[in-house]
Amino acid sequence: MKNLIVIVGPTGVGKTAAAIAVAQHLGCHIINADSRQVFRGIPIGTAAPTPQEQALVPHHFVQFKELDEYYSVAQFETDVMALLPSLWQQGDYAVMSGGSMMYVDAVCKGIDYIPDISNEVRAAVKKQWQENGLEPLLAELKRLDPIYYAQVDKLNPVRVIHAVEICRQAGVPYSSLRTGKAKQRPFNIIKVGLIIDRPALFDRINRRVDAMIEQGLEQEARSVYHLRHLNSLNTVGYKEMFAYFDGTMDRTTAIERIKKNTRVYAKKQLRWLQRDTAISWCTPDECLKTLTNQL
Repeated sequence: MKNLIVIVGPTGVGKTAAAIAVAQHLGCHIINADSRQVFRGIPIGTAAPTPQEQALVPHHFVQFKELDEYYSVAQFETDVMALLPSLWQQGDYAVMSGGSMMYVDAVCKGIDYIPDISNEVRAAVKKQWQENGLEPLLAELKRLDPIYYAQVDKLNPVRVIHAVEICRQAGVPYSSLRTGKAKQRPFNIIKVGLIIDRPALFDRINRRVDAMIEQGLEQEARSVYHLRHLNSLNTVGYKEMFAYFDGTMDRTTAIERIKKNTRVYAKKQLRWLQRDTAISWCTPDECLKTLTNQL
């Protein structure tokens, strides 16, 4: 039986190091499940595996898309499912690790059929958002799909825009396409969640942000500032730096806000993950031992 080992956990907990250790032990490849690390040009702010780390173990889906390229959860599912047969030819194991829970669920459970969004629809929705803000799109979503409107995070433009795009493209409510039924996968899935006590996690996050600043996060953000309208840059680290560059936030406040928003994101990840009863939880140091006991 082929085995996909899935290593999850909140941002900053140590998933990259744990995944490398496990992959080295099993002699297999790593599949990156981080929706921002797929993009080139922003390795510092996304904490992407370094060239040295990637040299230790073959990695897939790291910095392989340009910032202005569209990439979706559905495309990730398709790409991973196309890759796995070649990995299975080399051995019985593959490791998938990352903090984007929708990416992880797409591979482990599958996602419902969602139509490809045409360039015309995507451009029209994006133009409307840029010119008029989110409120008109929320009103449209409420009219076209009141069920999903009641569920969606109304402060998250990515989710709202995506739903409106699908409603327009498919001609039916987005919620009608969401069956929620898990697909059967032809391989075994073993999930391990990494966790440490919250004060230690928050301290790691704060220190990692400081390290990013030392590594050149500000310079990296300046290099992509002209692309700040792109969805790929609508994420913690860059939004705060862009506010600093715009003059709406001073540098010290921007750095502290990155730390705070990263901590908030970590708590959201934990709430999502704790609903999954298939996850075996352990500290990063216990990851390999925990997995060995399950194999």
